Amino acid sequence: MFLATLIRSTLGFGEALVAVPLLALRLPVQVAAPLAVLVSITVAAIVMMQEWRSVHLHAAGWLALWTLLGIPLGLLLLIDANQHIVKAALALIIIAFALWSLLNRVPFELKRDRFGWLFAFGLSAGVLGGAYGMNGPPLVVYGSLRRWSASRFRATLHGYFLPASIAGMIGFWATGLWSPTVTRYYLLSLPATIVATLLGRGLHARIPPRTFFKYVYAGLLGIGVMLLIQAL
Repeated sequence: MFLATLIRSTLGFGEALVAVPLLALRLPVQVAAPLAVLVSITVAAIVMMQEWRSVHLHAAGWLALWTLLGIPLGLLLLIDANQHIVKAALALIIIAFALWSLLNRVPFELKRDRFGWLFAFGLSAGVLGGAYGMNGPPLVVYGSLRRWSASRFRATLHGYFLPASIAGMIGFWATGLWSPTVTRYYLLSLPATIVATLLGRGLHARIPPRTFFKYVYAGLLGIGVMLLIQAL
């Protein structure tokens, strides 16, 4: 949880892809998944208390709202679709965007938070979250296309994850997956979570803005590669 939280606090995303696979080596997935979401709420709350002025509230709110609508579609996708084909297609799209962003010196820019773009990216985040627990990639793409500053990018992602993760935990509670075991492991991991969140904030402040987004795109590329490997 320390490693996953450090990545999340520094970049604003990516902890679920680190936390859940590592936790699942020692814990049932039914414990690992809600534990990761509970920690996500804690990280987002700490960051929001410190940096709420940097959050793009309009974008974060609408993206979170459309995400809630997309989650049921993601669950249907998980049940009915060919998982290998869907994962491979998503992986190739993510990899293509990451490589394009890393190599393109004159990137495309979304100049405004238009309703259609917020709907498309928020709904995509919900679909990926409902199907694979991967809300992050569409949000990373949107934030990078909007050309937010590094501080606004990181803070807004946390502003999005706070309500989205709370909704996720409500779902875990409703289905009986928020168990006393999850709470016990959460309390055990809380000191490491707090330290990693504060340390990640310091690391973020030391990364130059241009270099920061190279790390973001590299992280997105890693997500795409991992998803492609799972699809094969």
